[in-house]
Amino acid sequence: MPHPFLDRPGWIFDMDGTLTVPVHDFAALRAQLGVPGQADILGWVSGRPAAERARLLAEIDVWEAALADSAVAQADAIALVDALRSRGARLGVLTRNTRATALRTLRAAGWLDAFAPEDVLGRDEAAAKPAPDGLHHLGARWGLDPSSLVMVGDYVYDARAGRAAGAATVLVLRADDRGWEGEADVLLRDLSELVR
Repeated sequence: MPHPFLDRPGWIFDMDGTLTVPVHDFAALRAQLGVPGQADILGWVSGRPAAERARLLAEIDVWEAALADSAVAQADAIALVDALRSRGARLGVLTRNTRATALRTLRAAGWLDAFAPEDVLGRDEAAAKPAPDGLHHLGARWGLDPSSLVMVGDYVYDARAGRAAGAATVLVLRADDRGWEGEADVLLRDLSELVR
């Protein structure tokens, strides 16, 4: 039996690791940029002096772009997105990448026909997750209350952004459970479980 969330009219997806197979080595990026420990990369960079911040963001842009053209769609995400499209749901993407890189990634992975370009938000269009701004933006654009939205991701920031916005939240666990029980409304191993 399909999950009751399928009746919600607005779905917002994280990109890397959710719609696409994860390939980003964030530990290597932290080392490259000099980000201490497990600090949030974008949060740490935003606190640097202006010139350094600009240089670091440019390095992140290059790093993201280098991975974009080899992006591959997650099979379980295809099943879910196909089911949602057949139901007429509004679909968006909220990523911590730049919008340009997101569109390039989605194109490489074969996702561009599923998401209108104006419904793809990056870190320059909305405050980075876990801030809820991107969900509010897309909900307002679609004329939907946050309680009509579902945020789908593979990292705790995705669930926290959804919860802060008042949306339902789904986390797909691509590796271990990471202790995220209680962070999302639904935790699962395979997104296609929502449509079975």
